[in-house]
Amino acid sequence: MTTRRIPLIALAAATALGLAACSGGTSAGGGSSDDTSSGGDTVTVWHYFSDPNQVALMDAYKDRFESEHDGATVENVYVPYDQLNSKLVSAAGAGTGPDVVVFNGAEASTLALADVLAPLDDQWADFADADQFPDSVIHQVDGTTYAVQGYVNLLGLWYNADILAEIGVEPPTTMDELESAMAAAKDAGYAGITLSGLPQSQGEWQAYPWITDAGFDYADPQADDLAAGLSRVGTWVDNGWLTQEAVTWDQTVPFQQFAAGKTAFAANGNWQLGTAESDANFEYGVAPLPLGDTGKVYLGGEGEGIGAHAKNPELAWDYLTSTYLDKDGQLLAPELVGSIPSRTDAAQDASVTGNALLEPFATTIADFGANYPDGVIPPESVADVQLTVGQAWSAVIGRQKSADDAATSAVDTLSGLLD
Repeated sequence: MTTRRIPLIALAAATALGLAACSGGTSAGGGSSDDTSSGGDTVTVWHYFSDPNQVALMDAYKDRFESEHDGATVENVYVPYDQLNSKLVSAAGAGTGPDVVVFNGAEASTLALADVLAPLDDQWADFADADQFPDSVIHQVDGTTYAVQGYVNLLGLWYNADILAEIGVEPPTTMDELESAMAAAKDAGYAGITLSGLPQSQGEWQAYPWITDAGFDYADPQADDLAAGLSRVGTWVDNGWLTQEAVTWDQTVPFQQFAAGKTAFAANGNWQLGTAESDANFEYGVAPLPLGDTGKVYLGGEGEGIGAHAKNPELAWDYLTSTYLDKDGQLLAPELVGSIPSRTDAAQDASVTGNALLEPFATTIADFGANYPDGVIPPESVADVQLTVGQAWSAVIGRQKSADDAATSAVDTLSGLLD
């Protein structure tokens, strides 16, 4: 049994969660992705959020910083998730780029090795609150610190309580119960589940719990184990419980589909609490994903760092310590988005420990939490590994490949990436 036991209080301490969320968003100030700071008192922040609640958090951080720094301006710049890394690398190659980067924390090594992020060792050494942050939310490459996570995110099983009451089932605690419930939901005229099937890192993030539940392990990748996990989700498509359209969905769209009220379940994250509250006109709840002994759930979240070619690196550090790294700033994350603070003191706040919807995520952290990315993946291979497994996941959901073919091809590629 490989389940991990991590105290809630050390939530932040056990988390390197990432992703999460994601799809691009709006930009306060309406800047384009090619904008960069003109210097002066402007801090440019590149991000990929489109979900209104995540954008609201970015706006709240902008307001907070500007109110505390007379004359300073924050320019939030939206870049689509699938374009952020390439635009950052291109800008760095030209000797420019944003002051602050908010990115998928799992890609810290990719961005650091591409000279996108500036080292933070000097700032971190002088940061009075550094001891509030567990090592697992600090991103280092070859011993140099490049980014820190201001919160952590993970997947849970959202359920429509009205539908479950109508079909007479309780929130599932096992895979058999989940599949039985999805079958009953379909018979009653509802969809079974929504999730993201994108053929990239978001797909790998969504696939990880199901493929590890089937026994797949990056430490010893076996095609049969990967095929077993992929085959399960392929069966969901064949049974009409999951739509093939999921291959085009980032993690925002499937929750919007769930919030419309016609789907029994959504495999989605704690960052959707705000969307559920604003958009779901039905009773809903969250349960841990119904995984077995080998199942794992990534603990992710966005990393925040300073651009290697920032025009205002000192102001950028002031921005980070006033928002993502500040205790009160971190408490805006559970309030606006449902994310869990990465600081130990903020994670113990009543707004986190007293929230019934956040509690199942805390349970998941304790029972299934896994570092993101998997620690056995070499830093230089993280992006390619995520792409390889994400493409296999998507190909099976889209019914473009059988689970066996997708798994064999993926493991062949992984063998050259994990050495």
